Amino acid sequence: MFSNYLKVAWRNLVRDKTFSIINMVGLAIGLSGFLLIALYVMDELSFDQYYDKAGNIYRIDMNARWGGEDLRMAQIGDPIGPKLKNDYPQVEEYTRIFYSRNDPGMANKLVGKGSEYITESNTAYVDSTFFNVFKFPALEGNLRTALNEPGTVVITASTAVKYFGSTEAAGKTLSVKENGRDVPYKVNAVIKDIPGNTHFDFNILFSMKSLHYQWGQVGNSNFYTYLVLKPGPGVKVFEKQLNSYIVKYFTPLLKDFNMSSIEEFEKTGNRFNFILTPVTRIHLYSDRQAGEEMRPSGSIQYVAIFSAVALLILFIACINFMNLTTARSAGRAREVGIRKVLGTERKELILQFLSESTLMVLLSLLIAVGIAFLILPLFNSAAAKSMSMASLFSPVILPLLLALPFVVGLLAGSYPAFFLSAFKPIEVLKGKLRMGTKSGGLRSALVVFQFTTSIILIIGTLVVYRQLRFIQTRDLGFNKEQVLIINNADALDNNAEAFKNQVVQLPGVKSGTLSAFLPVSNSSRNVWNVFKDPVAAAANSFNAQFWAIDCDYLETIGIKLLKGRNFSPGFGMDSSSWIINEATARILGYKDPVGKNIYTINDDGKATAHAIVGLVKNFNYESLHSAVGPLIFALHRSTGLASFKVSTANINTLVEQVQGKWKAMAPGMPFSYRFLDESFNEMYRAEQRVGEIAMIFSILAILISCLGIFGLATFIAEQRMKEIGIRKVLGASVQGIVGLLSADFMKLVGIAFVIAAPFGWWVMNKWLQSFVDRAAFSLWIFLVAGVAALFIALATVSFQSVRAALMNPTKSLKAE
Repeated sequence: MFSNYLKVAWRNLVRDKTFSIINMVGLAIGLSGFLLIALYVMDELSFDQYYDKAGNIYRIDMNARWGGEDLRMAQIGDPIGPKLKNDYPQVEEYTRIFYSRNDPGMANKLVGKGSEYITESNTAYVDSTFFNVFKFPALEGNLRTALNEPGTVVITASTAVKYFGSTEAAGKTLSVKENGRDVPYKVNAVIKDIPGNTHFDFNILFSMKSLHYQWGQVGNSNFYTYLVLKPGPGVKVFEKQLNSYIVKYFTPLLKDFNMSSIEEFEKTGNRFNFILTPVTRIHLYSDRQAGEEMRPSGSIQYVAIFSAVALLILFIACINFMNLTTARSAGRAREVGIRKVLGTERKELILQFLSESTLMVLLSLLIAVGIAFLILPLFNSAAAKSMSMASLFSPVILPLLLALPFVVGLLAGSYPAFFLSAFKPIEVLKGKLRMGTKSGGLRSALVVFQFTTSIILIIGTLVVYRQLRFIQTRDLGFNKEQVLIINNADALDNNAEAFKNQVVQLPGVKSGTLSAFLPVSNSSRNVWNVFKDPVAAAANSFNAQFWAIDCDYLETIGIKLLKGRNFSPGFGMDSSSWIINEATARILGYKDPVGKNIYTINDDGKATAHAIVGLVKNFNYESLHSAVGPLIFALHRSTGLASFKVSTANINTLVEQVQGKWKAMAPGMPFSYRFLDESFNEMYRAEQRVGEIAMIFSILAILISCLGIFGLATFIAEQRMKEIGIRKVLGASVQGIVGLLSADFMKLVGIAFVIAAPFGWWVMNKWLQSFVDRAAFSLWIFLVAGVAALFIALATVSFQSVRAALMNPTKSLKAE
């Protein structure tokens, strides 16, 4: 019986090729969009899930309130992990990672290869217990002991091939440039490349015992620390136990603030506490402040939004199937009537139509897989992923993929099946059937749903791109245009200043500065605790960004000096003087801070005064997701980056000249450069990806909706064929008939707009709240979305309406 259903289904598909192709293409487009988003969601949800003890691994994060500022840090002091392992039996293991995205000098290493050096940015120092916590397959060596000694290193397979030509690198030596000299590191093990779906990404792991650090600083926050907890008391119970740790180890630090207890500290409005973050939640749920994560995090909100979009697109495709199938029901009405007269039961007809829909969905799925395969490279580029279609055939996903045709076939085919099987044979055979009188409202509602979804996606895409445009054009407080950045300038050693001076002499170069600190990502960050008064107290202290710059920094980066003066070589005291921004002045409470002092506390507990010599206008040194915080400039040597303000149309020639100066002063050292505006744009790459992905699926949703409204237009035209014929006989014009048939659809689009506009505003307003500075909603966004939907619908409907209006009325009246 089932094989007979399939034969009949296949014959019906072949008989009406145009209808079948349109229907399958609509389903295939919807399914391909669903598959692509499914790949994206699967990849996002898979982060850090593959460790043996993933469910028991936690990172210790710290929340604090200090100097009126809320701090959310992912790094803590170096002694905390070892002390917790020693004091708490439920801690099975700990490990620490020393890595700083905010300090390129620490994260980047110059590794020798022959007579040249290669910059390796994905490096870190880790404890010897790292591989006890994070299990990675070893290709060579014993990971349990590989990092027990200083001067040892573990590298990935691709790194081994890069430097040694093969993965057989154990026992060989890497040469790393440190403080102007080559330091040998013995390769004790080689691991497979770390998968991309983890919250860190390292190629070279140095032994923590090789790190030159002042150990035992409980109060400093420089280490990512992870615990493996034994089964037992819940995480919340253990977090409460950490309070006793705070009392025990942090209370001695309060003497610097003339306090003797945590309670006294908290009475001043300050606080801090540890929280345990499951490693499997770091990527999607991290709420740490800018620069704290080792890699840019994802967002569970985006995963939820894209999951909803995937389901909506799939639902829109199913709606098209319903509308197109019922639109063609006139051709099946007599078939149903005759089969019912011959004794076919309704359930058999339902199974027949469900078989047809399932077969169509199965064929559409095969087409969808092909479309998704072709689009995947573009989608990977937009989403910054490296996904492959092979993920769909994993043991977990393959059963779901095989079930998809039956689920979608049942969902999409249920309404047409019950609708067609309900025809009364007497009415059908007498020609009295009035199709759609009872179900027209449902079909109209489905079309409204389709265009509501499309308009919301259009609004979302416009808002994202408007916000990105706002970011590009607003006054940031500095000038990001035409600033050339030379990376790894510390490789020049003592020649850095000479290099800067020589480049400044080149035609087209206005000024230059040496500083690792820039108002973009991939540059240094440093936080200092400072005091308004010479007597240290929690009430008069706050944290501020502390940037080491030279005398030419403000001019090169285009930061406006409001009061006072810039640093100058002619002032001998400038080595201890500071320039502050408006946010710092506001916290200090000084309307004119020039001439006032700020204090720091030395290791011996004594206060050091720093004179404020200048006040600069606030500028956005982090992304617009964050408010401008306090910042202090100090005149100190910092050679991580060399930046130059340029003014020339021939950038390529200038870069070649700069490279020539570099090679003359740093032979064998890698030369790399970027522009400040490019690094600025990279800070908003996540938002750009959201915009690109939203645009892709907006186009898909609109395309599918067009097929849906085409189906409904076909249905209405068939229903009103006699009416159209009579109107033409009575003298109605083609334009009048087209207007008559199109009016109802324009009403549906109007209803969709009324529903979509407030919902789209609510959703995108929520998204904009994540920006401190954001573009205001404009009426034109809604007008463009509504007009675009109206135009698309009108263009789609007009094709079918004109076709019906041009039909010879004698044929339609004769058919009746």
